[in-house]
Amino acid sequence: MITHLNGRMIEKTPTNVIIECGGIGYEVKISLNTFSALGNEESLKIYTQFVVREDAQILYGFADQEEREMFNFLVSVSGIGPSTAILMLSGLTPSEIAYAITAEDVATIQGVKGIGAKTAQRVIVDLKDKMLKFEVSDDNVGNSNNTLRFDALTALVSLGFDKKQAEKALKKVMKDQDTVELLIKDALKVL
Repeated sequence: MITHLNGRMIEKTPTNVIIECGGIGYEVKISLNTFSALGNEESLKIYTQFVVREDAQILYGFADQEEREMFNFLVSVSGIGPSTAILMLSGLTPSEIAYAITAEDVATIQGVKGIGAKTAQRVIVDLKDKMLKFEVSDDNVGNSNNTLRFDALTALVSLGFDKKQAEKALKKVMKDQDTVELLIKDALKVL
């Protein structure tokens, strides 16, 4: 198995990169997140996953090990192939995917082209327990309201409220709340 390539970048497009290692040029399929992370440096190291199919042998590349691990989690779900996993990783960071799975946010996962409601639900069911190791913080998700909503939802569920009803209540009161406490208080008024 090829776990990484360390060499000279010959060519880079938003979907592929060609890396020369020891006189051999490897074509590697990448996500848009990896494309952005690679920059324009000539010398680079890229983590890889080698996929063998009946009709092709394809090398997928990732800027870091976290993205490769998320790719492997995604392709383990029935109905998600390597191309769809790369598409998901192009639209969302690994932390955003982990957050959407732990928060059971079907809409975010379904927002990726080619992912329907059933496949999004399958991703959540199959991977929810495996996402505990991915840290989800304000920095990773990029929007503090997502973290506030997640914390408030967790608190409401632990208080005994139905998860679906708590989510609906949070959507109604979600504005520019500064704290989780204010968000919970407003949601309790709706519930």
